Amino acid sequence: MKTKELKQKLWKYAAVGLLMSLGNISGIAQNTSMPKDSAAMYYEVEDIPLPDGLIAETGSIGFLPDGRFVAGFHRGEIMIYNPKTRTWKRFAEGLHDPLGLMVVSNNEILVMQRPELTRIKDTDGDGEADLYQKVTDDFGLSGNYHEFAFGPVKDKQGNLYIALNLASNGAGIRPEIRGTYDSLSRPGRMYACVDYRGWIMRLDKQGKLHPYAVGFRSPNGLGFDAQGRLLVSDNQGDWLGTSKLFHVEEGKFYGHPAGLIWKKDFPRVVPISLPVVQLDSMRTKEIVQFPHGYFANSPTQPVLDNTNGKFGQFGGQMLIGDMDHKYMIRLLLEEVNGKMQGACIPLNVGSKMRIGNNRLAFAPDGALWVGQNDHGWVGARGIQRIKWKGEKHLDLMAMNLTKDGFDLTFSMPLDAESAQNVANFKFKRFYYEYHQAYGSKQFDVKEIGVKSISLSDDKTKVHVVLDDMKAGYVYEMRLGEIINANKSKRVLNNLVCYSLNQLK
Repeated sequence: MKTKELKQKLWKYAAVGLLMSLGNISGIAQNTSMPKDSAAMYYEVEDIPLPDGLIAETGSIGFLPDGRFVAGFHRGEIMIYNPKTRTWKRFAEGLHDPLGLMVVSNNEILVMQRPELTRIKDTDGDGEADLYQKVTDDFGLSGNYHEFAFGPVKDKQGNLYIALNLASNGAGIRPEIRGTYDSLSRPGRMYACVDYRGWIMRLDKQGKLHPYAVGFRSPNGLGFDAQGRLLVSDNQGDWLGTSKLFHVEEGKFYGHPAGLIWKKDFPRVVPISLPVVQLDSMRTKEIVQFPHGYFANSPTQPVLDNTNGKFGQFGGQMLIGDMDHKYMIRLLLEEVNGKMQGACIPLNVGSKMRIGNNRLAFAPDGALWVGQNDHGWVGARGIQRIKWKGEKHLDLMAMNLTKDGFDLTFSMPLDAESAQNVANFKFKRFYYEYHQAYGSKQFDVKEIGVKSISLSDDKTKVHVVLDDMKAGYVYEMRLGEIINANKSKRVLNNLVCYSLNQLK
């Protein structure tokens, strides 16, 4: 053998040995008989080209009934993209932070911009809006930079819902304000010095805006699930130890006290002066917590997969974006004792996915379009289209609480040996403290042992019995090399976090 060929073979063997060593270090046993399995095999990620000169800080997206795509950008443009011709056309301009939109028809949309909910319409059919009409501005505006507004989303009765950010003490307010000024909450890091900041608002079919629920900091995402329940995300900060998802119902308080000063029956006291234990007893807890730093730092818009299988195996589940990670998040929700709670799990679609995933919308063909943003935040700019390639992968489909652990349902029958290997199921639990400080570390972190594992007759469900179950904790599970029954696929997403509020 020639010297050059010998060196190449030696390098090859060394590289293989190194990769196997790294695999063993990470706890993944190497199975050389299995083909390579990756998210890119199941999803295609395409960058949508944008017009020259456009600052693509995407704040809102949707689809017109005729299949065209509409997007709003922070600098004020509303643009329409024709996927067939791959061309953009300006529909409207001059808006202020259009961070949400709802399509009414092919020539009409509602846009939630900072000062108001606006109806924008093309009345003469030339493809550009000529009518800008206020729908409602019946909420306060102080001019603070952090007073973003989100929505709208519509319930089954035709009511619309919008979300109003709190102001930040990182900047002041303008001399001219709209609404009623009240300084009672100004001592806090985030405050609500004008009416209904930190609230979810409901606009009825008669056009009247009503305060609906309070206790939010930066609720950058609203959506309805398949059962018509309103879900709202909120971002980590003061009074939020980590980012959260809430099931929002009328009249309830969800944790951040600043907006309480606009509640009719709230006493005239500085909200943050109340004992934490009292505020804690008043609040309705989140249904999902997104562990900060490694799972989700800034969750965005929840959207229902209503594609009837066009996007893959997750029909009827909710997806949600995140600003800091190259994936979406799936929500595995359930009712326990009549209240919602559940788990979150990444939906990895491959390395071509960018961060900054601010807005999500399904196209008529079932592809998921994602609008990305970095408007002073961690993120990226642009729009991407994610299409399912048609082949199912091995993934966790449901995580249901039992009296002694969890039932884990997978997308296909499992290999019995890997599914019943206790080493493939690593659990720990922890909680985040509810307090005034910005964020929270994980408290009472504890590894939880697995007592036993059993596999259902159809090999799709694993029943895991744990050493200890305790309410008020996040149960984090990391899966090892679980493979399917014919040993052709590995589980793709192995991090799952279940927010256990209620025990069975």
